[in-house]
Amino acid sequence: MNCLICKDLERTFVSRRSQYTEALSAAYYRVTTELAACKNVDMERAKSDLEEHRSICIYAANRKRPRPTASPTRLESALSRGAGNT
Repeated sequence: MNCLICKDLERTFVSRRSQYTEALSAAYYRVTTELAACKNVDMERAKSDLEEHRSICIYAANRKRPRPTASPTRLESALSRGAGNT
């Protein structure tokens, strides 16, 4: 990949995903899901920024790697069951 913007956005996305995963596994997650939800929003924004740039980037158009995806999270599962304690 030759595009510095792609590299920077991908690095940001990976960092945000790591922070989100860390927030999900933290001890305080059982008490409040608010921090994990904020980290999830940050991660999704980073993913969106990366995908938006890749849609117009000439270097990314030549790549064959799949775009990053986020699998359903524990937070999303808990919220769908109505267990969101804040």
